[in-house]
Amino acid sequence: MAVIDKFFKLNDGTQIPQLGFGTYNEEMQDNYEAIRTAIDCGYRFFDTASLYETERCLGRAIKDSGIPRDEFIVETKLWIDEMGYDGAKAAFEKSLKRLDMDFVDIYMIHWPRETGAPDEDWKTKDNETWKAMEELVKEGRVGRLGLSNFLPHHLKNIIDNCSILPVVVQLELHPGYSQEAAVAYAKEQKVLPMAWSPLGRGRENAIIGNGILPRFAEKYGKSVQQINLRFLIQKGILPIPKATSEEHMRANMDIFDFEISEEDISLLSCMPQTTWLSEHPDFAIPTKKSNPENV
Repeated sequence: MAVIDKFFKLNDGTQIPQLGFGTYNEEMQDNYEAIRTAIDCGYRFFDTASLYETERCLGRAIKDSGIPRDEFIVETKLWIDEMGYDGAKAAFEKSLKRLDMDFVDIYMIHWPRETGAPDEDWKTKDNETWKAMEELVKEGRVGRLGLSNFLPHHLKNIIDNCSILPVVVQLELHPGYSQEAAVAYAKEQKVLPMAWSPLGRGRENAIIGNGILPRFAEKYGKSVQQINLRFLIQKGILPIPKATSEEHMRANMDIFDFEISEEDISLLSCMPQTTWLSEHPDFAIPTKKSNPENV
């Protein structure tokens, strides 16, 4: 079994694999078998969240694998309606129980604000949430902290008021939606950008259909999906693709034996936008809330 052995260095001096595995499933079905297969393929960094309802099956899959817990990096997140100092503490306990673990490697705020919340309100709530999370680190129950869907002004609010820096920030990132300004700001602050939906989303053929990526796939003898993932890694971004079949899991790992030229990276970075409109809280109201029965 070939375990992913390429790493990014985080701002606290620790390392993280250059490729993770996303557990989100839109149908909220049990992903246990897919996660077990991913473990067998060599994935050791797994991303989940209270919203995803996959914490239980992730914890069970890791335990059933027989591989020591300390060989994994487990990342989970609290949702908007779990924020605030007390809310974050309670949310963490629920996530820990669902994971059936006594430690989370990376704990994250999933979403920075609700649409329409007054500026000082969301800033205060983010900072109160972060304070609770910092205490979890100091208690030895969380290893590192991170953020998801935080644009530069959201990230700056945390950095200006924290005692423990975030190590990662998750954003939707892929060719055709590379969010260059947000990525550049994160890197300036020594925060590692992490890509959700690294293979693209929206209309099924929105990215492939423009004809750009298939040309690069043919040039390098790889699939469009492999071009997407390699593009992100070469830009210093950690992708966390999802997959349900062993074939796709292994194909997503088969990206460390080639390099995209600097010129082609530049061309891919300048692709026309191909994603749907963002669901970011500064532009739209999040459509999903955490399940009250997910306790």
